[in-house]
Amino acid sequence: MINLGYACININLNDQGVSSSKGMIRRTFLEKGVQYASQIALQNVQGLLQIVEWNVQQGIKVFRVSSDLMPWASEYNISELPDFPEIRATLEAVGRHNIRLTTHPGPFNKMAGSGATLNNTIRDLEIHSEVFDLMGLPATPMHKINIHVGGAYGDKDETIRRFARNFSLLSQNLRGRLSVENDDKAGLYTVADLVPLHEMIGVPIVFDYFHHKLHPGNLSEEEAFHTAFATWRVKPIFHFSSSRRDWEEPTAKREAHADFIYEPINTYGKEVDIVLEAKMKELAVQRYMEQFGNPGGNVGA
Repeated sequence: MINLGYACININLNDQGVSSSKGMIRRTFLEKGVQYASQIALQNVQGLLQIVEWNVQQGIKVFRVSSDLMPWASEYNISELPDFPEIRATLEAVGRHNIRLTTHPGPFNKMAGSGATLNNTIRDLEIHSEVFDLMGLPATPMHKINIHVGGAYGDKDETIRRFARNFSLLSQNLRGRLSVENDDKAGLYTVADLVPLHEMIGVPIVFDYFHHKLHPGNLSEEEAFHTAFATWRVKPIFHFSSSRRDWEEPTAKREAHADFIYEPINTYGKEVDIVLEAKMKELAVQRYMEQFGNPGGNVGA
């Protein structure tokens, strides 16, 4: 079976005030402190539970959890929040649902960095992994914590080796969940560029169809798809989006995602899960299914 999902925000519920990514500016955090951060974190995980329940009711089996679930989480330990017992109970309830949850921490995370950059990266990624631990999710790429390698630092090969060395600094559960994704810009990492990293540390490659179109390297889409697919020890999860410039707004940036998906997804006869990176979120999933049906035709049926 090929399952489609979406990322972070449910438009139907968001219009009703349900969110899992409420935050605050730093000045507010400094003024109101951990007590207020705890209240917002509780509201966010309660919102996440509502979103997950909505997804399950609608038959949507893949969802990307917002990286903003815990506001200013680098400034405190989650387990020390005043509302932690209720936060933990709510996250446990989230994790009991039959849905594949993933997350995609921000681009400031650079596992090939050094000093404060690396320390901050490890801190942020470990927080994401701790949240998945609290949900009771297995420490495998079924629940991926997905990042990009980051900059090439003038030497792609050495950057890959440095990433691999720094990988050993992560907790066992985080190492089990981490995945890497191909980039959309020249000078950064194609699927082929990421293969040596997989060979060094076993991290699976998330194939992003749109990124590949913008920065394919020497591989065709089918070749890149199968290359990434072969790096997974569990069912792969890939990303798909349509170009906003090509389909909706000719003056949009080359890397901008469209509101909806305008092309059928080719899964080349393989079973994968796919996050649709479309601005209209669950509405894009529903429209895709209405227009194109399940990707891959009869695969898994």
